[in-house]
Amino acid sequence: MNDVGGTDFLEAGAGSKVILIHSSVAGARQWRSLMDALADRFHLVAINLFGYGKTRAWHDREPQTLGDQARLVEPHLPADGSKVSIVGHSFGGSVAMKAAALYKDRTHRLVLIEPNPFYLLEQHGRYAAFKEAVRLRDAIKQTEEHNTGPSAAELFADYWTGEGSWDAMSDDRKSRFTQALKPNVFEWDGVMNEATPLCEWAEVLPGDTTVISAADTVRTIDEIVSLMKENIPDWTFERIERGGHMAAVTKPDLINPLVKKALE
Repeated sequence: MNDVGGTDFLEAGAGSKVILIHSSVAGARQWRSLMDALADRFHLVAINLFGYGKTRAWHDREPQTLGDQARLVEPHLPADGSKVSIVGHSFGGSVAMKAAALYKDRTHRLVLIEPNPFYLLEQHGRYAAFKEAVRLRDAIKQTEEHNTGPSAAELFADYWTGEGSWDAMSDDRKSRFTQALKPNVFEWDGVMNEATPLCEWAEVLPGDTTVISAADTVRTIDEIVSLMKENIPDWTFERIERGGHMAAVTKPDLINPLVKKALE
């Protein structure tokens, strides 16, 4: 691991720079397979968001925003002013959107894998899906307040990786997963309190934006991707048939080639 501007990160390869932003719970190491696959042609930098790796935990009194996380990208922008591409998965996809908007003059391509800007569901009247996200958020927030971590971890694991995922874990894995979930308490504020409408995202994000999703993903993500496709049809949309929300981690053989195609 390395450290620039207080941000812990992994680095590999040479060529045009690609910044990788991980999902909740995972951390920068989720990109090891992708980095191995692309290091022969890109300079890859996988950053750790607040509370992951050695990047400081979020302890500010104010609610966390996507902008707070996105600004962790700034120290990794090339000093010579050249452009970067940004890849983000799940919560990292929402952060990637914000980073590409903040640094739009420095962003070449954007790849969003199962992005989770849940607030868009409410903006577009997808209330059933939005309530599904609200229930998960409230359970995570309430669990933090009452210090009953494992129950939230079970709910989180089963929602994102399938019913029974928690029960299938070893006790050691359950303990590590519960610990890794802690930063997520703050991350919900960013994806629920953001207000940028899709029409503005269409204006500030690169025209060369690719959205990758799985046909068997969870309802909330499926509807977010559907909204993006309806409202920004000029973006590129790629879909795998099976793999679920965590395919970026569990099905790299399917996801990595699509990321490579988008970056090239």
